[in-house]
Amino acid sequence: MHRDYRSYSREELLREEEELKKEYERFRAMNLSLTMTRGGPCREQVDLSEGMLQVIDSGAKCFSGKTDIRNYGMLDGIPEMKQIFADLLHVMPENVICGGNSSLNMMYDAISRAMVFGTAPGFVPWSKQRELKFLCPVPGYDRHFAICEVFGIKMIPIEMTSAGPDMHEVREYAENDPTVKGIWCVPKYSNPDGTVYSPETVRAFASLRPAARDFRIFWDNAYCVHDLYEEIPLTDIFAECRSVGAKNMVYEFASTSKISFPGSGVACLVADEADILWAKKLLSFQTIGPDKINQKRHAAFFRTADGIRAHMKKHAEILRPKFETVEATLDRELEGRGIADFSRPRGGYFISFNQTIGSVRRAVALTADAGVALTPAGSAFPYHEDPYDRNVRIAPTFPSIEDLKTACELFSVAVRIAACERLLGMN
Repeated sequence: MHRDYRSYSREELLREEEELKKEYERFRAMNLSLTMTRGGPCREQVDLSEGMLQVIDSGAKCFSGKTDIRNYGMLDGIPEMKQIFADLLHVMPENVICGGNSSLNMMYDAISRAMVFGTAPGFVPWSKQRELKFLCPVPGYDRHFAICEVFGIKMIPIEMTSAGPDMHEVREYAENDPTVKGIWCVPKYSNPDGTVYSPETVRAFASLRPAARDFRIFWDNAYCVHDLYEEIPLTDIFAECRSVGAKNMVYEFASTSKISFPGSGVACLVADEADILWAKKLLSFQTIGPDKINQKRHAAFFRTADGIRAHMKKHAEILRPKFETVEATLDRELEGRGIADFSRPRGGYFISFNQTIGSVRRAVALTADAGVALTPAGSAFPYHEDPYDRNVRIAPTFPSIEDLKTACELFSVAVRIAACERLLGMN
């Protein structure tokens, strides 16, 4: 166990800083060039889906029922793919729209439709309303926040707890302010801290009575089958909504982007009947239909939701040692020093790191100067404004285990240098 830096004398901190800078220069001399900026699958993961490229041909396999998938039609996707997503997400196929490769694209489109046409027939488009606000659990997903920013939607940070967003805060805003139009949620293995929303949190969402009738919960279920260890179930928000009579309040999103091919997957939107009908009506002006051949490839390769679950166990075998390498390295280098803590997720794609004394921007900059790029500090907060300068997202999935070990050792040295500088500045 290491000694807490906050107990060091000024002289001890100066000596520690001097030794750490020698170690840092050793890393700089290695001429590293590594990136951990985003949660991209590694090549070994992508290789698992290689067989998908050979599963269909120009014969009968290019038909979905009696429909030739090489032609126009099927605005909401092929039935086989709708069924797979329905089984994964515990909904009915008629409540699913299958689209292109990106769930982020479908989220952006959902906001765009609300801005231009409103969330339902007869509702005032968001762009014509006086003010728009979204609730944003923090730390959270930077691309969610970017969508709000590009549309000029004011973001309100909501503190995350070990059970999900602080539902007292959510209720206060959503039920008392009609300008609050929605909330971003990653309910299973939240980006970046890996939280799984508790049953009580999901029920609290279903029980919301928003002041705005056009309020929507954006339920980004990106990691619904991305378990690293045992499966952790997520309470079904649509079932909870039905139990309390709540309708047309949830848009759920998912995709195969981190299951098959990130650039050539299949994404989906799930919603109640009225919301699905409204989305399909507006989509009919936007497109003749999605890439049905790609959807057929996925359906033929995975066959069922259980096929996807079995496939994801192979992903877990690749990823689990990477997460454990990061955790073990950070523990060895930082435990007991009183300057940092980090999440230990059971699934998903990220680890949330907190430099508790508030100098993470400096640590990230030092790491980058030595050749390892991390997600920019503050990205997990609206407008990139981390009020405590403490959080950074670590993405362990893409690098090799050896590269991860080197990167985390360097990052730990940078964290310790930044901590010494911070504590010396406070003395």
